[in-house]
Amino acid sequence: MDTQRLTQRSMVFVLAGGRGSRLKELTDRRVKPAVYFGGKGRIIDFALSNALNSGIRRMAIATQYKAHSLIRHCQRGWSFFRAERNEFLDVLPASQRSGNENWYLGTADAVTQNIDIVDSYDVDYVIILAGDHIYKMDYEVMLRQHVETGADVTVGCLTVPRMEATAFGVMATDKDARITSFLEKPADPPATPEDPSKALASMGIYVFKWSFLRDLLKKDAEDTNSSHDFGNDLIPDIVKNGKAVAHRFTDSCVRSKDAPAYWKDVGTVDAFWESNIDLTNFTPELNLWDKNWPIWTYSESVPPAKFIHDERDRRGMAISSMVSGGCIISGTEVRNSVLFTNVHSNSYSVLDHAVVLPRVQINRSARLRNVVIDSGVVIPEGLVVGEDRVEDAKWFRVTDRGTVLITQAMLDQRAAQQ
Repeated sequence: MDTQRLTQRSMVFVLAGGRGSRLKELTDRRVKPAVYFGGKGRIIDFALSNALNSGIRRMAIATQYKAHSLIRHCQRGWSFFRAERNEFLDVLPASQRSGNENWYLGTADAVTQNIDIVDSYDVDYVIILAGDHIYKMDYEVMLRQHVETGADVTVGCLTVPRMEATAFGVMATDKDARITSFLEKPADPPATPEDPSKALASMGIYVFKWSFLRDLLKKDAEDTNSSHDFGNDLIPDIVKNGKAVAHRFTDSCVRSKDAPAYWKDVGTVDAFWESNIDLTNFTPELNLWDKNWPIWTYSESVPPAKFIHDERDRRGMAISSMVSGGCIISGTEVRNSVLFTNVHSNSYSVLDHAVVLPRVQINRSARLRNVVIDSGVVIPEGLVVGEDRVEDAKWFRVTDRGTVLITQAMLDQRAAQQ
């Protein structure tokens, strides 16, 4: 079976309905996969780009919580599929398709409620993906392993320090990569066969033959004791009664030569800030400049970034930073920062280790350090953040590590009380 035929007989089903509450106010208006990342994209672009670059042209995205931003992004940035070439990207909101329920009850139920749509794709294999992780992976490699091993399910997994695996679904395997147990967030994770200090953590990526998964989903739907979740219910059942095989991320990770296998769950404000700031490093671990495995996204038609003024304390400049199109850096010093599309900053301001989401206006003489600024925010003149943690905490969300999240609602409340 050649590579092209295998991917043509497959689809990806992206689970993108979770809020991502650990991102706090960043997900007040949008679901976690729709959160901006990397200067111009969204988190979900990584899962979709991996599928596209792997040769898969049939995709479905299950949405639920505050999905408008995500749906609009997919319509604008991912509408190039052509049905006449048997290419699809379907967005599947929870829509009261199964009697008296109008929400997806769990990750497995999100697929169960759309069995008829998956049937219409006429595929042999389904890859279940989480839509909220940052990584580059060739799914075709995992597909091949699934077919060659004759597995009922193949589970993508990360090798992590054993005691860090307590927040994941964790697998114990034999020497042939067959999964012998699957535990959700265990207090004492099982070690890998080759290293007692390491564990195999689930990436939330599963490959199934569709006919097998279809029957399993229907059986699960009738089980009143099930939580209708892949990690809690379906995968442990297959481990016990079928054949589950682990696929190691290092076998299919797309990376630059000598770079580590990069995978991030940007599920907290600190992790989100850190992963964006890491892109400003001289050689970042995540290579967004690789033309052989690009991360596709919606690209607005905006003018190039512009830097103006060249006076002492009023110089438009950026050092070790990423500045997107449409930005105007007017007499502002920008260091180790990521500025998304259409950020406008004014004279005598300083941005240091700042992640600034689209359409932010920064007025004169602001000094902002170690911050995440939500989209559409207007920073008032003279605002200082990142220098007095106690003062910052009066108005903004400050994490344990000192990252400050700024939203317009927080600024409005501050203005009303001053």
